[in-house]
This record gives sequence, C-alpha cells and structure tokens, in this order.
Amino acid sequence: MGFVLMPGFTMVAFSGFVDALRLAADEGDRSRPIHCRWRVLAEELRPVAASNGVELMPTARFGDPAEFDYVVVVGGLLQGTRRPSRATVEFLRLAASRAVPLVGLCTGSFVLARAGLLQDRRVCVSWFHHQDFVRDFPGLQAESHEMFVVDRDRLTCAGGTSVVHLAAWLIERHCGRAAASKALRILLEEGALPARTPQPQPSFAERTDDPRVRQAIWLMEQSLSSPVPLPEVARSVNMSLRHLERRFRAAIGMGPHEFSVRLRLRHAHWLTQHTRLQLSQIALECGFGDCASFSRRFKEVFGYPASSLRRGKVVAEAEEALAGLEAAEAG
Repeated sequence: MGFVLMPGFTMVAFSGFVDALRLAADEGDRSRPIHCRWRVLAEELRPVAASNGVELMPTARFGDPAEFDYVVVVGGLLQGTRRPSRATVEFLRLAASRAVPLVGLCTGSFVLARAGLLQDRRVCVSWFHHQDFVRDFPGLQAESHEMFVVDRDRLTCAGGTSVVHLAAWLIERHCGRAAASKALRILLEEGALPARTPQPQPSFAERTDDPRVRQAIWLMEQSLSSPVPLPEVARSVNMSLRHLERRFRAAIGMGPHEFSVRLRLRHAHWLTQHTRLQLSQIALECGFGDCASFSRRFKEVFGYPASSLRRGKVVAEAEEALAGLEAAEAG
C-alpha cells in the first residue's frame, strides 16, 4: 500500500487503516510487515500535519505507482483537499493509467474527484460532507447511505471507523479471512461489516435497526429541498412501495411520506430559529411547494406558527416541542 496524506488529514482514518494492515501482516503481536507492507508517499520528505495538529513524516517520495497494489489517499479537513499539488494529481493519474486501484479514505474521494478519476463510478461520501461533494462535483454519483463502496478499481469510504472495515475487506481478499478476523478482533470489532452497512442515522431515528429503512432515510435527508418521489426511494432500496410502507411503520411507527414531511419540518424549524431567511425561502428550501401548506403543517406538528418562532416568542416552547417530536419519532 502506498499512502498519500492530504494536509489536515484525519488521523483515525490513516491509523485505523494502517493498524488493520499491521495486525494482519504477521502472526501474534510482532508487527512484522510480512503479508502487508506500506509506505507514506509525498513529493518531498516534509512533515504533513493532521487535522489534530500531529505531524507525520512521509517515508518515500513519489515514484512508480506500479510498485503498489493500491494507492490510498487519506483526506480530512475539506480545505486540505481543495488544491492538491500538481505532483499529487500527476502521481494519482499515473497510478490510474497503470491500472493501480485507488482508494479514497474520508474526504480522499474529493481529491480523486478533482483529479478526474471518479467518472462513471459510485462514490461513498460521509453524510457530513455529502452536500459539499454534490455541490463541487454535480456530475458524480455520490452515496452516503453505505460505509464504503467498491466500484471496480476505485474504493471509497466515509472515514471514521469505516476505514477499518474497508481494510478488513481488502485483507480478506488478499490475505484470507483468518487474517482479517484476527485484525478486527484485536481492534475490538466483533466482525467485518459489509460495504452496504448503513452509515449512522439522524439522532431521532437511531433506534431503527432495519437497514433498508435506514438507507431510505438517508436518501430523504440528502434531498430535503427537492424530495425524492417515494416510488424512486423504494426502487433505490430494492423494495416495492407497499413493502417500504410496511417496513417504515414497523420500524418507526409512521409511513415514509409522513416521516419525510417531519424530517423537512425539523430542518425548517432550525432554519427559522437560526437564520434570517424569509419564511417563503425556508419553505422552498425544505421542499414545500407554497408557504401556506408549509405554515399549516408547521403549526400542526409544533403547535405554534413559524412566524411566532421567528419573532422569538416561543423559544422555550420550541425546545420542548422539538424534543417531543424527536422522542415520538425515536420510538
């Protein structure tokens, strides 16, 4: 593995991936790089600062990417991915031209996208940076309802602890299931999670264990201003609309349409309380066709009109109502 660290890279993404390799590379706890080896690559041998301020020294300069089975780009803070150096982009493009699979950890996917290396590929992006990715790369297929995505010779993951499971997937593929299981057990992970494991959910849906419902929730959350039609949501999670309806009611006690409305109203509540946007703008931002229907539903759910919240007349009541809505949706 050849690792390329972006300025402000996330330490847990790098260390989690490397430690999984380290634990799989040798018997026992001797950490010899027998079955897995890695280098940290850069244009120059100068320390790279992680997002937590810790600096890490690369171990080798860019050379022939064909020396590696994979080249892994570790991202982190978005500003560190905005302008990758020319040498970095050239190295990644050379790796792609020589059929070396490319891996994007955390916001490493942004770097691969800027280098033009994610065309016609599914891309895994953290829910936290989904809107940033869609804004910067509207022509790419970003997905935030899975922990990692393997699309031919491009592997991307959301970051955080998902990197451990992507590493385990690669370890099992090249070193065997026993090596992957050993690494995960030492890291105190019960077992490998498949790529389609959903990313964490919004807090008010955290008790929902149904993976299809969780994926549908993320699809809804990613399109608040222009809600995805429910038949399309159902197709995206490989279910009929009727089946999706039943699964939603069993999982969270309401149908997908009502859940979508409440999800958008929660966002509208926050925008009303914390921004200066006009209520008509908030209605459009949250996917309501007209201000009248938005105002009616807002009052039905929260018990007071959005205009009163905007004027600061119901701050205490607003917090109680929002907490009540979250509790009702959670279970």
